[in-house]
Amino acid sequence: MSDPVFKISRTFDAPLSLVWEVYSQKEHLAKWWGPKGFEWISGRLDFRPGGIFHYGMKAPTGQMMWGKFNYREIVPMQKIVFTNSFSDEAGMTTRAPFAANFPMEVMNTVLFSERDGKTTLDMTGTPFNASDDEKAFFASMFPSMQQGFKGTLDQLETYLKSQQ
Repeated sequence: MSDPVFKISRTFDAPLSLVWEVYSQKEHLAKWWGPKGFEWISGRLDFRPGGIFHYGMKAPTGQMMWGKFNYREIVPMQKIVFTNSFSDEAGMTTRAPFAANFPMEVMNTVLFSERDGKTTLDMTGTPFNASDDEKAFFASMFPSMQQGFKGTLDQLETYLKSQQ
């Protein structure tokens, strides 16, 4: 089975320098990153190739969720490539709490571009080192992932407006 590719794109009425800043600094990420309705609890960020972003959030139900990014490539103001996964509080990779057949890791690329003072993010994600069953399940999650990322990007849009 070929790797399914999840794609989402969004244009923000904000300059690239600001969008890059809020994507690459923990104090900003804490204000917008994550599913809508989740409360940021903890996070640490080492924003460099080989670095990690590890964060914890509390769901509206009270459940704690942890995640991490492993940064592979960073081209300032242009591109971030990272794997992301669910994790435990110590930062060890874990299975998704909602499905045992969700891939352990997803390879993500976020491209940044600016035109006329507006910044576009083009994001793609593909299962990384995943079985055919995990790839199929990942593809089946696209509608839910579109909705989830829309909520996160809505939060980013609101936060960007507060920073201008």
